[in-house]
Amino acid sequence: MKPVKIRSYNGTKKFGVAAKDLKELLKKGCKLLRLPSSGVHVSLHEDGTSVTEEFFTTLPVNTELVLLTQDQTWDGALCEIGNLLGSDQHTSGLIKAAKDLLLDPLSPKRRKILMDLLQKAEDRSELESRDDDEEWFQDIKPRFKTKSAYMEYNCKNRIRSYLTEVKAEGKTIKDAVTYAKYSKISERMEEMLKSANYNGCYFDRTSKESDCLCTKEGWFTCQGAFDEAACQSLHSINPYSSRESRIIFSMWNLDHRIEKKRTIIPALQGALQNQKSGGINVDYFYRLLFTRENLKLVHIVCHKKSGHNLECDAKKLFKRSMHQPKTKKAKRLK
Repeated sequence: MKPVKIRSYNGTKKFGVAAKDLKELLKKGCKLLRLPSSGVHVSLHEDGTSVTEEFFTTLPVNTELVLLTQDQTWDGALCEIGNLLGSDQHTSGLIKAAKDLLLDPLSPKRRKILMDLLQKAEDRSELESRDDDEEWFQDIKPRFKTKSAYMEYNCKNRIRSYLTEVKAEGKTIKDAVTYAKYSKISERMEEMLKSANYNGCYFDRTSKESDCLCTKEGWFTCQGAFDEAACQSLHSINPYSSRESRIIFSMWNLDHRIEKKRTIIPALQGALQNQKSGGINVDYFYRLLFTRENLKLVHIVCHKKSGHNLECDAKKLFKRSMHQPKTKKAKRLK
């Protein structure tokens, strides 16, 4: 006789049953769970593997099984979550059920899924002010009264750090004339950033939808590695939901597709060697360094640190009047 634990598709309560084979298990299980006597099949609760007569003999003692009717299928922990989400108990009931499941021995994969579920179920993203969600603002300076204000500040700090790098690279220029040109362009870019409020709108969910990288609820989606059209792992996060999510989001990157230090800044310095600063297409370099035209929001796993091997567009380095003079229209033949 082999002792196992059984449950039904929609049930969370488990029952201990001892059976010598699968046939006896089905007979006892159907009676205990009040299932029809025909068409019932058995799957492993862990991952949904179908249990045959031969497979049953190899199961460890106290294996958890699910008895299913003819039209039911079981996909393991994902199915468990689906049942919970469909229960209309999206708050306390859902959280309690998930925590109860975590008390049982679980595989690392199943535990990860349930922990993610709990994190999302305890979402407080609808709260915005410090007074309403004091925990979210822990370790944040008192001057920030709303989540959106802090997230805007967080984004502006990232963009400012790029400007700092641009200025620092100028100090490596040995030629005084080129350095003067480079400094003038750096100052011009700083003025442009000030006018754009350092693009803090990218993280501010109260900004215009077309300007922001998140939804109105605060959800950010990974845009995938620099050489991919989208994130293959479907990474997403809502830093507005909890302090933990806010901290984790700080590890996401605004990644330059065309690399800042390896490509963009050297291209700017090279262009300055033989051109006046007025002839440089400052707007093009500004967009590459500080805007979504060349920035992708990526999960740390999707951030590839190897060389991107992407170059600046040689046709856009200079203003058209300097680099590409307009050609005269050909005279029409009479």
